[in-house]
Formats: sequence, structure tokens, C-alpha cells
Amino acid sequence: MSDLPPNVCAVPDRHGKTRYRFRRKGWKSAYLKGEPGTAVFHQSYADVLKGGPAEKAEPTSPAKVEPRSIDDLIARYKKTTKWKRKGARTVYVQARILERFADRLDKKGRRYGLRPVSTVTVAWLDTILGGMSETPAAANNLRKVLAGLLDHAIRMGWRTDNPARLTDTYAEGAGFHTWTEPEIEQYRAVHANGTMARLTLELALNTAARRCNVATLTRDDIKGDRIVVDHVKNNEEASITITPTVRAALDALPAAPIRYLVTNVHGKPFSVAGLGNRMRKWCNEAGLPHCSMHGLRKALSRRVAESGGTDAEGMALTGHKKAATFVKYRAKANRRQLADTAMSNLQTMFDRDA
Repeated sequence: MSDLPPNVCAVPDRHGKTRYRFRRKGWKSAYLKGEPGTAVFHQSYADVLKGGPAEKAEPTSPAKVEPRSIDDLIARYKKTTKWKRKGARTVYVQARILERFADRLDKKGRRYGLRPVSTVTVAWLDTILGGMSETPAAANNLRKVLAGLLDHAIRMGWRTDNPARLTDTYAEGAGFHTWTEPEIEQYRAVHANGTMARLTLELALNTAARRCNVATLTRDDIKGDRIVVDHVKNNEEASITITPTVRAALDALPAAPIRYLVTNVHGKPFSVAGLGNRMRKWCNEAGLPHCSMHGLRKALSRRVAESGGTDAEGMALTGHKKAATFVKYRAKANRRQLADTAMSNLQTMFDRDA
């Protein structure tokens, strides 16, 4: 919007409501109150400018670790067997979460990492998590990682309780959109067999693999009429029958001695982020800006439920270890179709000719 003051931009929040954010290098970002042109809006903007640039904190030597501090606990936690048993992707993500948390500054400009573990309270963590209310998934992820960290503090005798587990979780909403059957057909109509866009969809829909798994699938993972997926989370391996749609998509590609199944125009595999960006482009081209690769993982879960499959059968495909998690993935299953399937099964088993 051209009538917005300098360094202010309009951004939609997760509910689709437009908010106005102040962003300027060296300044603390902030959301302004009110609507543009109102007195409340102008006063909010003036208050931000009055605050001035954010003060730069003095760097702390990474070699200086206070005994029994959060920094100390993180370092010890990363040396445990439990940490080393985590998958590579999980280690990377959780390490980033812990490092960013430790580097955050309190009101006095002191790093969280210097805080003694014994002084961590439920109220302090609730305040931090409460400040992340606009990103509930990130807040819940931080809470989960801190709970694991503070469990280790209990094992070492530094604490007798875990305040992270006493904090409240946020409702995250429906998450990634679950593809419907018409949307799948709409994508196929735009991206025909013989394109990498089509193969990517078919592989993701067949295997329920995450983006990082789809990006690393190779021809060696095809074993006869099956494809083996080593799900990056939980280290669960799934051996899945190749569907005719995947076989057709594979057969339509030009024959070439390329190891990876999904590649760019140069025959090289995509990075995980690169494949996500490309899938975003392909979905947009198909008129499906609300769809994503992760939504195909949920679509397969939906299909399992609608076809009368059990949660255990679905988890064997998706690699989920917790039934509660799989239930969330198949939540968009057509309830009328589920009811019809259930009644059909009941009639077959119990109804008898009069």
C-alpha cells in the first residue's frame, strides 16, 4: 500500500487478517495498532520511532559456559545417547531451536543461555511461549524441545521437576491442507506424465514420504514392484507397493542413467528446500496455491481411512509411531463414505437373510 509510512508493510496473519508491521534494519520489528490513517495507527507508529534502534548486545564468548546454566545443560544434553539416537534431520532442527533459544536476550540484555537451570520457572516459560502466540506450531515445537532438555536436568539431579511440561500447548488448527481427489486430478490435468512435476506428485502420494525423503529417493530404492522409504522421522522403514500411476510416471520419463528419481533439468537431485520451492511453483501452475507436498502425505492417510483401512495399516505406510498423530492426518476423511464402508462391513458380517 503506497499510503503506508516508511518501513511499514501490510502482512496477512494466519487467520487471513491484514496487519501492519514495522521492519527496519537495526530496529526491533513491531506490529502497529489500528488501521492506516487513524489516530491510533499514527500514535503506534510514533511510539515505535520514539523507541529508536535496538541496542546491540555484546557478544558472549562461546567458550564461557556458566556451570549448571542453560548453556551447560544444552552442551551436556547433546552428548547423551538419547540425543545421538535421534535422526539427522531431528538433530539439526532441535539443535537450531535450542541454540536460538539460548541466544535470546532478556529485558536486561542477558542471554537466556546464561540463566541457571534451577531458576527456570513455569511462569517464565509461559511468558516466552505466550509471546509466540501468532506462531503456535513454533511455540509447541519449542515447548517440546525444552521439555526434553529439562528432562535431562532431572536425570542429572539439577532439578526435581520439569516446568516445560507444566506449560500450556497451543491449538495449531488444521495445519497443511489435505488434498482432495478433485485437486489431485486437477494437478494431473496440468502436469502430464513425462514431467518431473507429475512424477513428484505420484511418488509423494504413493509413499506418503516427506519432502526430504522424496528428494533423496533413488532407483536403488525400487525393489521389484515395491519402493522402500526410510522415513526420516522415527527411523521407520516402509516397503510400499508401487501404484500403476507411479509406474506410468516413471516409464514416461526419458531413459537415462540417472540415480535419483526426482531431479532438476541438469539431472541433479534437488535440495530439500529447492524441491519445496519447485513443488510450490508446480501447484501454483495447476491453480492450487493452497496445496503442498505435505498435504499429499495427509491425502494418502485420508485414502486409507476412506477405503476401510485401519490406523495400523495407515501407520505402516506413513511411518508414524503414534496412532494419535495418524488420526490427525486422516481427519479429513469423508465421514459419509466412512459410514457407508462401516455399514457395508457390518451387513456382510451380521445381516442374514430373513
